[in-house]
Amino acid sequence: SKHEPDGRVILAEFETLRILNTYAPNNGWKDEENSFQRRRKWDKRLLEFVVQSSDKPLIWCGDLNVSHEDIDVSHPEFFSAAKMNGYVPPNKEDCGQPGFTLAERKRFGAILKEGRLVDAYRYLHKEKDMECGFSWSGNPIGKYRGKRMRIDYFIVSEKLKERVAECEIHGKGIELE
Repeated sequence: SKHEPDGRVILAEFETLRILNTYAPNNGWKDEENSFQRRRKWDKRLLEFVVQSSDKPLIWCGDLNVSHEDIDVSHPEFFSAAKMNGYVPPNKEDCGQPGFTLAERKRFGAILKEGRLVDAYRYLHKEKDMECGFSWSGNPIGKYRGKRMRIDYFIVSEKLKERVAECEIHGKGIELE
C-alpha cells in the first residue's frame, strides 16, 4: 500500500480483522496555516478507507485529536467558544478549540456512521466521568486549568461491540508543570 506521508498510520491486517492505529493531525486554529484543509483531507481519506475496508471488522485506535460529543470534554461551552488571540474563522463550524469544532465533530460522526463503527469507551461508559474520562489535560496555570478532553479512542466495527469487555482510560493526560 501507499506510504502515509505524515507517518501517522499503522495498519495490521489479519485473516479475520484489521487493526488501525492513527495519530490524527491537529485541526489548528487558522485556515491560513493550512491546518483546516489538512485535517479535512485526513478525515476524507479516513472515511474512504473505513467504507472501502468494510469486508473485515475493524479495530481503530489512537490519538484521534477530536472530542466527539459534549460528554467527551469537561467544559463544552468553554471549548466551543475558545479563540486564539481573538481570531474567528470565516466558517462558523470551524470556531472553537481544535478537536472540538462543530466541523470536526460532524466529520468524525460521519466516519462512525458510514463506517458502521462504535466508540468502545462510550459504548461501555454512558455517563460523563470527570475523574477518569479524559485523556488530555490543560496547563494547570491559565485559562486551560482544570479543562480536559477525551481525544484518544478505541473504535470498533458494530459487529464487534458486543465482544468489548473493557475499555478504560489510565491516567489523566500529561501533567504539565
